[in-house]
Amino acid sequence: MICDGSTTDKPLLSENQIVCKLAKATLGNRTVIDWDKYAKSYDEVRDIIEKVIPGFDDYNKKVRKPGGFYLPNAAREGKFETDDFGDKVPFTIAELTEHKLADDEYMMASTRTHDQFNTTIYGLEDRYRGIKNERRVVFMNQKDMDKAGYAEGEKVDLFNYDDGIERIARLFVVVSYPIPERNTVTYFPETNVLLSINNVVGESNMPAAKFIRIKIKKHQSLV
Repeated sequence: MICDGSTTDKPLLSENQIVCKLAKATLGNRTVIDWDKYAKSYDEVRDIIEKVIPGFDDYNKKVRKPGGFYLPNAAREGKFETDDFGDKVPFTIAELTEHKLADDEYMMASTRTHDQFNTTIYGLEDRYRGIKNERRVVFMNQKDMDKAGYAEGEKVDLFNYDDGIERIARLFVVVSYPIPERNTVTYFPETNVLLSINNVVGESNMPAAKFIRIKIKKHQSLV
């Protein structure tokens, strides 16, 4: 969804309306939640946030006061309230996993642009990385570009083959960028199609959107 101020015949749905409509269509009678109530009122959403997240007491009152309000911040206050360590923060030492890529494979991480909030796109500028009026780009190390024979601005297609399924994101522009060799970066949701539903982080079960093996091939027009 692009919210760029352009006019449409029908008003755009808010994010919570989209989620609630999806829930109703998916769950039907198999839910006890009043999705219509939350679709119509942000106040109702804030009321349930207040019940489950510390620091949001009197949320609807505070949000209407000028200047905002302060949320608890364990790092700033130095109070982590852990079960085993009191007010000290525990550190976890994790072993680095070695990931082997085929000669024609790259590791891809997807990210947001400067003018993007989650999957809501407000414009086509990314001042963080110097990209203007474009989103379908793939950032590559210059050495990888030279080795593969790609020039700056060349059009390519991206492929993923997890689970034995071919996934294709077509028509991306190669951009030279100082990232580690054999690594690439793209924007999401443009490359979500390359992420297998089974490619998830072990403990959280979140999609591993920073860890997608891809192959890059010169763009083939379907016309």
